Amino acid sequence: MKTRIGETGSHRAAAELLIKLMKQMSAPVTDESISRAYKAVRDGGAGLIDLSKRGRILVGGSEAVMFLNGLITNDMKTLNANSWMTAAFPNVQGRLLAVVRILHRLDGFLLDTEQATRQKVVHLLDRFTLAGDFRVTDVSELTSMFSLQGRQAADIVRTTFGEAAAGTERHRISVAQLGSADVTLIRATHTAEDGFDLLVSPQDAGELQQALTKAGALLVDDETTEILRIEAGIPSYGVDMDESTVVTETNLDDAVSFTKGCYLGQEIIVRIKHRGHVAKRLTGIICEGHADIEGGVKILSTHDKEIGRVTSSAFSPELNRTIALGYVKYDFLMPGTKVRFSNEVSAEVTELPFVRGSWPAEPAPSGAQSS
Repeated sequence: MKTRIGETGSHRAAAELLIKLMKQMSAPVTDESISRAYKAVRDGGAGLIDLSKRGRILVGGSEAVMFLNGLITNDMKTLNANSWMTAAFPNVQGRLLAVVRILHRLDGFLLDTEQATRQKVVHLLDRFTLAGDFRVTDVSELTSMFSLQGRQAADIVRTTFGEAAAGTERHRISVAQLGSADVTLIRATHTAEDGFDLLVSPQDAGELQQALTKAGALLVDDETTEILRIEAGIPSYGVDMDESTVVTETNLDDAVSFTKGCYLGQEIIVRIKHRGHVAKRLTGIICEGHADIEGGVKILSTHDKEIGRVTSSAFSPELNRTIALGYVKYDFLMPGTKVRFSNEVSAEVTELPFVRGSWPAEPAPSGAQSS
């Protein structure tokens, strides 16, 4: 119930109530305020995230590699069967239209993308279906996807599918059986913890979810998933990146090949690499405690110079601080650089991810853009 000063009968009582509420807002986070699923993901268990709302587009045809290679930043010719990679769709100015994961399966190339870019990717591909042997099918409604995240993810996969599935390597694809259902697995993270993404038909999704939760996984709600995403430093399209973002500003280094042939937007992307660095880059900003930071808030230097803007933020239970993703000018990207927000909150620049969980760091690809 809201309390107004006129209703308390005393300005003093109202002031005391206000002080109490402010103290509660800035108090250290307690176990009771952290979801069980969050603690499962971060503290050695595993959480189950429903990713079925994402877009999944199947591409086939004898000329699929040629057409895709002219549209994306990564090299389709290096994508072996039963493997996957990340790629970006840029426009002619090298700005980001969509980020996808491309799975080279027996039935073609499955492009997995965020819900916000599903229709855009379909449109980008559909334009070429009459130009050659190039087929595009939106299978988003014909597939369901879950992600098992946390240190215990491999044990749960082992219990549910066997040792071979649990041993799936990064960038590889495995197919396992759950009763009569085929389940496609890839080793992937959305939280900076070890994890697996699992694709299955919608009619078998309930059985899969039940099997994974029976083996120990806890369901993760959308709010907790968002906190885990930000802690992992993973940008979201429409929030942390859009068509105004240059591809190499986003930390998607593994999505770009600097050795492949011509593709849309390549000239700009390569020119930036040869210049040495981007003008600004997505990075982490960590506050001194709890703070109210909204997307779009300006990031200022200690000399009140505007050096960037916030794109998303959350309170991190693991760090007991407010954290934010934002774009910061190159000269201020050094970890430990003191900054403040336009609402006077003090903070400092930090490397991503904010939380380094059980997902091991991977060496940067050869020729990758440095910050």
